[in-house]
Amino acid sequence: MLTRKQQELLLFIHERMKESGVPPSFDEMKDALNLASKSGIHRLITALEERGFIRRLPNRARALEVIKLPEAFSPTLQPRRGFSPAVIEGSLGRPPQPAPSQRAPREMDSAVSVPVMGRIAAGVPISAIQNNTHDITVPAEMLGSGQHYALEVKGDSMIEAGILDGDTVIIRNTSSANPGEIVVALVDDEEATLKRFRRKGASIALEAANPAYETRIFGPDRVKIQGKLVGLIRRYH
Repeated sequence: MLTRKQQELLLFIHERMKESGVPPSFDEMKDALNLASKSGIHRLITALEERGFIRRLPNRARALEVIKLPEAFSPTLQPRRGFSPAVIEGSLGRPPQPAPSQRAPREMDSAVSVPVMGRIAAGVPISAIQNNTHDITVPAEMLGSGQHYALEVKGDSMIEAGILDGDTVIIRNTSSANPGEIVVALVDDEEATLKRFRRKGASIALEAANPAYETRIFGPDRVKIQGKLVGLIRRYH
């Protein structure tokens, strides 16, 4: 899935191409998204290209091609593996929604398939949760009730909580958490991180489990809970 700014830029480029057949300039993109500099546009363009939404054409100035749009804006595209990212349909900041087949696993099932939604930072925040990359099978008793997805961990800020770089965490979809729980937090609708949830008065604290990282404090309107940790998978090579 795309972050809010990535989606805004993709749709702006698409609409401009429909109107004039020429991609907007970086200055026009910067103004349209109310960004302070063109460096932010470069990062968004790179992210869109890496996710396969646009293509930069070589040896041509301002040469961009829109390859696809998010499913909600393109009826010809079908969600992967039956998965429909809720973040696309005007619900930015909401946790991703697993396929219907994941919502009510039968009690007799001993294992459940869970979508892996890309990487989550256990360190400095990285790009927000992406599209379903593949599925993994986990024991049904690990999940309990509710909707779930998985994320691959990048970074070492949660090592004292037993979460290592390269682990896969199982996350239960929820938009709320209790202090002390480890959560997926979306900061400023842009970056996702795995941290312990705390409250500092009216503010929210995202606390690492590694003394090398400082606790980060945010206003309550800057952080959205995307889910909380319920399990972990580790592979040994």
